[in-house]
Amino acid sequence: MDFTKMHGLGNDFVVIEDLAEEYDFSPEAVQWICHRNFGVGADGLILVRPATNPDADYFMLYYNSDGSLAEMCGNGVRCFAKYVVDHGLVTAEQETLRVQTLGGVRAIELYCDEKGRMTDATVDMGEPILQPSLIPASFDGDLVFECPVETSFGTFAVTAVSMGNPHAVIWVEDVDTAPVELVGPLIETHEMFPAKTNVEFAQVLENDRIRLRVWERGVGETLACGTGACATLVAAVLSCQTGREATIELPGGELHIRWSEDEHVYMTGPAAEVFTGSIVIDAT
Repeated sequence: MDFTKMHGLGNDFVVIEDLAEEYDFSPEAVQWICHRNFGVGADGLILVRPATNPDADYFMLYYNSDGSLAEMCGNGVRCFAKYVVDHGLVTAEQETLRVQTLGGVRAIELYCDEKGRMTDATVDMGEPILQPSLIPASFDGDLVFECPVETSFGTFAVTAVSMGNPHAVIWVEDVDTAPVELVGPLIETHEMFPAKTNVEFAQVLENDRIRLRVWERGVGETLACGTGACATLVAAVLSCQTGREATIELPGGELHIRWSEDEHVYMTGPAAEVFTGSIVIDAT
């Protein structure tokens, strides 16, 4: 089985072309592929499949490293776009790619170099979902805005936003000292989030700049999270801490996020191919 190792700001993925839709991975197989000691090593596994939606070019099936399916991955969808462009699955002249995900179809504006290879992309991440029942989050009211969540490590005020997948944003004084590894898993698996949640620890630096660390659902802390960056900007705007456009500083690099007047959130950032290889997985 051939694969391509890719990353978006250090958030890394194993990408496998599956246009014949012949691969059906068990959670254990995904865990092994993503294992950093016994497998290839990655935060997630991406399958490139034909779209079933007539409005899309291709379908991205995304697995977290624990083997669970995820609705959407912002860094992953940029890597997916780069794979499709660089491997000739769309023409080099195509300026926009439409990718079907479990969280809906995402339109991606492509930026390529003189050799036709994608360097950066702007992804239309759609409108943020704020209604608790649709995030999903078990809070009363029309908005989860800095609501208290009790944990064994203390009580934390969270703002919940879905960008196709759930996020809980927590404001901190200093992300370097934020208890990401202690509190992240407690919020991720909290009963108030029935489908679990990603957890953002965010520090506002200026009106247009935020520092961010993310505990990803089903993965753990990662170097970057595209949907988390989008959710964080939305939460910052709701709390009047920033404007509707900002640079999000993550451990792996920077993303530019804009919450437009059309209410869609747009994410711009790079993607890179690291290496290719092949693996053998026993059929079970």
